[in-house]
Amino acid sequence: MDTDVLIVGAGPTGLTLANELRVAGVPAVLVDKLPRRSALSKAGGVQSRTQEAFDQRGLLEPLLATGNHPIGTAHFAGITLPLTRDRHRRPWRSVPQVVIEGFLEEHLAAQGIHVRRDHELTGTTQDGDGVTATFASGGVIRSRYLVAADGGRSTVRSLLGAEFPGRPGTATVVAADVRLSGDDQAMTHTRSEDGHWASVFPLGTDPQGRPLRRLSLGGPGRSLPREVPVTEDEIGEGLRAVFGPRVQLLELCYARRITNAARQAARYRHGRVFLAGDAAHVHLPIGAQGMNTGIQDALNLGWKLGAAVHGWAPEHLLDTYHTERHPAAAAVLRNVQAQSLLMDWEGTGDPDLAAAKDLFAALVRLRDVQYHLDDMLSGMGIRYPMPGTENQPLVGLPAPDLDLGPVRSHELLRRGRGVLLDPAGRFAEVAARWQDRVHRAGQGADTEPMLIRPDGYVCWAGNADDLEPALVHWFGEPR
Repeated sequence: MDTDVLIVGAGPTGLTLANELRVAGVPAVLVDKLPRRSALSKAGGVQSRTQEAFDQRGLLEPLLATGNHPIGTAHFAGITLPLTRDRHRRPWRSVPQVVIEGFLEEHLAAQGIHVRRDHELTGTTQDGDGVTATFASGGVIRSRYLVAADGGRSTVRSLLGAEFPGRPGTATVVAADVRLSGDDQAMTHTRSEDGHWASVFPLGTDPQGRPLRRLSLGGPGRSLPREVPVTEDEIGEGLRAVFGPRVQLLELCYARRITNAARQAARYRHGRVFLAGDAAHVHLPIGAQGMNTGIQDALNLGWKLGAAVHGWAPEHLLDTYHTERHPAAAAVLRNVQAQSLLMDWEGTGDPDLAAAKDLFAALVRLRDVQYHLDDMLSGMGIRYPMPGTENQPLVGLPAPDLDLGPVRSHELLRRGRGVLLDPAGRFAEVAARWQDRVHRAGQGADTEPMLIRPDGYVCWAGNADDLEPALVHWFGEPR
């Protein structure tokens, strides 16, 4: 083998996975067909759950120190959810994708892991021992596992012939990073009477300290083929159609056309090949969910691949990547499609849609509705199906960040191992049998006992008789 894991695609998903494997102590090679890192941001928001995961690896504070990354307000279909702003320890923030990619690539380089660029994949074959990848340059890389993180038009997925069911794009809108005059810092979704609409949210500042915005424009007659270049005149006309003269384009940094395609791979695992990020699911970029979903794919898969390489993974462990992440992404596709309908993304001007949105906006004033939507959009409401979810409210959810005295519980996850919180000191003997994979902590702390996976999800709590079965289920047989 040339490496244990080959990662194809150096976007946020691939870079996050490379770091997870580094934490797990697993050699990996990260390749990308681009000769240099892209300067385009396809995403611009980081959910609460993603921030918690970065914090668990010690990456969040350095990432936020890279610039001005303002806290945002959650929204659903352009309707703000103000009651949710302070619900989570880490509120939603604007961090452009290019900033995240640059930060992660530099972090990996400091650990001796460099992206191999200008590597265009042309073929893959797999056998019982590994995967052979061939490249346009004539190079060959042999690995135990291969992960496709190469985007919505994934070469790996195409070579696999993997099913990618769903809906093709039926219309396009403009997405652009711009400087505007006359707009405020808040996220807005504004619609004119004739169906033209614009969404604006802050992206922080450019290198000169000037505020940047992510702008989306749509409406009647504005759906053009993806290959048609976006011009400044087109954006200016779209702004006037929605805002009149009060908002003007000062500078266009970049622009592209996006479609409303909604597809999801039928299977995330194909033997020794796994699909992650946009290679596994594509949808409209509403609510900053696409990039975050891909990063969460990487966090879920990384420690499981590490366990397989180190030889202690239970037989079913790699299959849980699909059973956990496929439903999570399917839920994202559903809520994005609902949002695009309520927003009248295609600019139909249908009065029935307007009536439905008015009713929905009235319901969203209710606190419990805002909280439900916030859990959905922040990633904090994801509950993985696992043994114990039927009678333990914590199991399957992200672990709470607890004060354990000298450290907080999330800091213990920086070692890339499981954590057993044992406040009463009852489980020393059983924990000792898994001490190479699970760190026991929390003695004397004011918390209930729980077992936390390396990706930060609770996989056992409460009943002492269920602890050893849970350890075997997630961490394999003891040595």
